[in-house]
Amino acid sequence: MARRKLPIGIQTFAKIREEGCYYVDKTPYAIRLIEQGTHYFLSRPRRFGKSLFLDTLAELFAGNRPLFEGLYAEAHWDWSVRYPVIRISFAAGRVQSRVELEQRIWDTLRQNQEALGVTCPPGLDIPGCFGELIRRAERQHGQRAVVLIDEYDKPILDNLGDKAVAAAMREGLRNLYSVLKDQDAHLRFVFLTGVSKFSKVSIFSGLNNLRDITLSPEYSAICGYTDEDIDTVFAPELDGLDRDEIRRWYNGYGWLGERVYNPFDVLLLFQERLFRAWWFETGTPTFLVELLTKRHTFTPQLDALIASEQLLNAFDVERIATEAILWQTGYLTIVAEERLGRISRYRLGYPNLEVQSAFNEALLAALLPQPEYAAQRALPLYQQLTTLDFDGLKAHFESLYASIPLDWYRNNPITQYEGYWASVFYSHIASLGLDLTPEDVTNQGRIDLTLKLDDAIVVIEFKRVAGKEPTGEAITQLNAKGYADKYRGDGRPVYLLGVEFSAEQRNVVGWDWCAVG
Repeated sequence: MARRKLPIGIQTFAKIREEGCYYVDKTPYAIRLIEQGTHYFLSRPRRFGKSLFLDTLAELFAGNRPLFEGLYAEAHWDWSVRYPVIRISFAAGRVQSRVELEQRIWDTLRQNQEALGVTCPPGLDIPGCFGELIRRAERQHGQRAVVLIDEYDKPILDNLGDKAVAAAMREGLRNLYSVLKDQDAHLRFVFLTGVSKFSKVSIFSGLNNLRDITLSPEYSAICGYTDEDIDTVFAPELDGLDRDEIRRWYNGYGWLGERVYNPFDVLLLFQERLFRAWWFETGTPTFLVELLTKRHTFTPQLDALIASEQLLNAFDVERIATEAILWQTGYLTIVAEERLGRISRYRLGYPNLEVQSAFNEALLAALLPQPEYAAQRALPLYQQLTTLDFDGLKAHFESLYASIPLDWYRNNPITQYEGYWASVFYSHIASLGLDLTPEDVTNQGRIDLTLKLDDAIVVIEFKRVAGKEPTGEAITQLNAKGYADKYRGDGRPVYLLGVEFSAEQRNVVGWDWCAVG
């Protein structure tokens, strides 16, 4: 199979097809959606292919058959009918006020009028013009209109740091989207995409016929690449790359169905032939990191959160649930579903090595006054861990905590919560991309942290002591609860490590380790 052009950054279906790029055929999903219903909503993280899928829908409804030659849709679509397509996107740029938002909307409505050959009468407000655009498009083209809205929530997300501005954006968007309910008789198909799932009450104002397919197993791979896609469509690119490493670094995103890769990561890997945090590096989640530190988030728990479906959907300007925003933005994913009667609970965790390592590096930077110190010490830390140099590890962390100035403790509330030292410890190791299991469940309780190396397993317990002296409680609990028993049959030697932190000393005061016989 010959190598093709990699469609990096290309979100236009026609360009991908006309330039002979690799393309994973998503038209079976498009046909199924159209056959099953008319109004849909899909939430996926950024750079997951939402814009490309919307553009594919646009070309399908416009009847551009040559673009679909050889694809599933070619034989499953009535090409004799063409529909007027209204496209709205907030993906480009940033709007920072209600006035700018309305200017953007007016410009979008104008572009659609020109593309469809219709004109809205003067004197209308935004809802009036949008509604008139839908009705006149239907009359002009003889078919009900199709409305495709990309990144419907971006004006809100871009301003979450200022709740007043974010709320103003929400009201402006509600003013626009409310039209869809009233114009239902004139609409053939509606599809909205975004990152976050704002409540229907706050955004869509009664648009209760909108089917949310975010957690529909049959549409779990509507965006992103599957393992099969990597092994077939991109087979020519795999030579010289470790297939298991590709999976470990970039696979793992799940929406209750087949797990997928972020397309941006895979394409950059194939181009550069290097394993890096390609997706993460395109947008450091500054607001998210600030939110987590402000809430004194215990970072080891981020890889072991439990959430209900209601909590995952509990997202609005005035209420931003930690679990919801981490899941919706792609920094956590659903790793397992647990059903309690009619109620579903979801276990959340990092989707892959890229997110675990890069996100914890960003969190560590917020936890320390001089994050460059930790970055400079990353290689020695890795060597100490992989060689089981426990004495060197103790000295490493003593030096790290000692580097934090007293003023940092005085002026930064984040240092006042009990989990601060353990969070620094965990995120420092997690940023290396090693195999870590926080809140590791056993039949005797939960291990604080399990580190799985190639040649050993280290079971770790954290304790915070009241005074300046160690108590030995951490290693005592590890032994008393038999936490090592879970891994005795693994084949690798098991070590216990008890770490005690003193708020008074602002450092490690207890460090006990032993090999399990």
